[in-house]
Amino acid sequence: MNFSHINWLDDNGYFKPPLMLYVMLAFVGRGWCVFIASLTQASDRAGLVALIYPQKSDFLLSLVAGFGALVLYGLVIAERKRGPLWLRPLFNQLKWLLTMLLLIDGGLLLQRLVHNHFLYTWSFGLDALFLFWSFIYIGKSKHLAYYLGDWRTEQLDDRPK
Repeated sequence: MNFSHINWLDDNGYFKPPLMLYVMLAFVGRGWCVFIASLTQASDRAGLVALIYPQKSDFLLSLVAGFGALVLYGLVIAERKRGPLWLRPLFNQLKWLLTMLLLIDGGLLLQRLVHNHFLYTWSFGLDALFLFWSFIYIGKSKHLAYYLGDWRTEQLDDRPK
């Protein structure tokens, strides 16, 4: 018997969300992270945003794509609380929704490259590398597959609350 996945379970026997899922959601929602960080700058709020997103349209599109990450984060929180039950069908589609958000982020990366006249920077390279690894993780991760298959009707009824 293989007990190597025992650390993926919480006290109630449910699969915990993978850390990489949180990292991917933070990556896609980084526009919101920059926005919140810019609110802490009392003197120059637009300076931090302009440093990371020189084009205003790139920042606004990042906020739009990041809104999807906030919705998916809300689904993860709902799964941890096991309710409301009407969100379960949407949670079952989390893998495809996350893939769609990563594709949108890839499109935004291409737009940022166009705005930068296809000049290479480390941030573009790291973004592309993280997108590539995220797609591989979504396709190959057992922890993510077990986690996404955990919130089912037949398993919900026989576990302690």
